[in-house]
Amino acid sequence: MSVDVEDWFHILDVRPAPRVDQWDALESRVERNLHFLLDAFDEHGVQVTCFFLGWVAERFPHLVRTAADRGHEIASHGHLHQLIYGTTRQAFAQDIRHAKAVLEDIAQRPVLGYRAPGFSIVRATSWAFEELVEGGYRYDSSIFPAARGHGGLAGARTDPHRLWTASGPLLELPISVTRFLGQRVCFFGGGYLRLFPYPLIERMARAVNEDRRPVIYYIHPREIDPHQPRLPMARSRRFKSYVNLATTAGKLKAIMRSQRLTTFERWLEVNGASLPEGLDG
Repeated sequence: MSVDVEDWFHILDVRPAPRVDQWDALESRVERNLHFLLDAFDEHGVQVTCFFLGWVAERFPHLVRTAADRGHEIASHGHLHQLIYGTTRQAFAQDIRHAKAVLEDIAQRPVLGYRAPGFSIVRATSWAFEELVEGGYRYDSSIFPAARGHGGLAGARTDPHRLWTASGPLLELPISVTRFLGQRVCFFGGGYLRLFPYPLIERMARAVNEDRRPVIYYIHPREIDPHQPRLPMARSRRFKSYVNLATTAGKLKAIMRSQRLTTFERWLEVNGASLPEGLDG
């Protein structure tokens, strides 16, 4: 289970979206929403991986410390929530190093994992894997092995695997997908988790497990907050971003009651040495 810790206004590819220099002036709801999630995890005895945006960590360092003190893994979501394919290699390298340094200074423990905003590692930005190794990361969870609005590597392998870069190995934990109506579909995070009914999500999770893969769930704190401010956007995007916000908490609790969940770091401690190699399966 994973949480991408960002605020309600950190929605990608929306125009007009607040600029970085406007973020400080906006109402923040990440404290309330993350505390709700952390309390729910405590209630069910679950530890998760929290991919913190560095910008959020700098402004709310107590959230990082609270999550770490409650037994959750602290990982990096980058610093400024930018799509990788919309930036340069140098800017990406600076962003991931800055976020890692901020998080490690606050949490006082190593940050091993990274997840790209919008799962935006694509074929043209495969250099990002090498930069992650150079930046001191051990694993990545940015590959979305299906077609999607931004990001996505439709032909990538779907199981956890080891990537080799010019700078060394990187363990990859791709977002979970399974076959549905002839297509690879993710049922386990974001709008997908909110849109689909829980019995279908549970059935698809069993299919992933039967394929000898872990189910990687992901959630954003804003997704349990039906009263958050709404950004102006096209009707289809508004539906994807805000559909069924009131149902997310109930689905999350059902998942925690019925499935065994752990952090990425702990899963890799057990399984990391035996992962297959290669990006394409």
